[in-house]
Amino acid sequence: MASTFTLNVVSPEGNVLKEDVEFIVLPGGAGELGILPNHAPLIAGLDVGVARITSNGTVKRVAVAGGFVEVADNSATILADTAELSETIDLQRAIAAKERATKRLSSQTSEIDVKRAEYALRKALARISASENKK
Repeated sequence: MASTFTLNVVSPEGNVLKEDVEFIVLPGGAGELGILPNHAPLIAGLDVGVARITSNGTVKRVAVAGGFVEVADNSATILADTAELSETIDLQRAIAAKERATKRLSSQTSEIDVKRAEYALRKALARISASENKK
């Protein structure tokens, strides 16, 4: 059996995932961040994207939007602004959110909060990506 470490994924809605894992890849602020067992202590900001979690040789996908990861004592905790396991994502809802955000961005009116619309688009794309790669 491969070496593992404990992963906790938490969002404001509650605990999303807690299990022993072999490897995680996270969307960090400066690119992807990989964590293996016995990783050095670390605190890093997370970006919007898909976290890939390898456990027992299978990969789970979690759509995350912002937050932090803390790694210490062979344990990693993801404190995400939002986090959704791929199997819980409503793909049609995510596609509708993408279309709404795209429409807002293309309207070019001064009433549109561009940063908010861009963030909504990035979140929707992450949810779609995580959902479409279900196994």
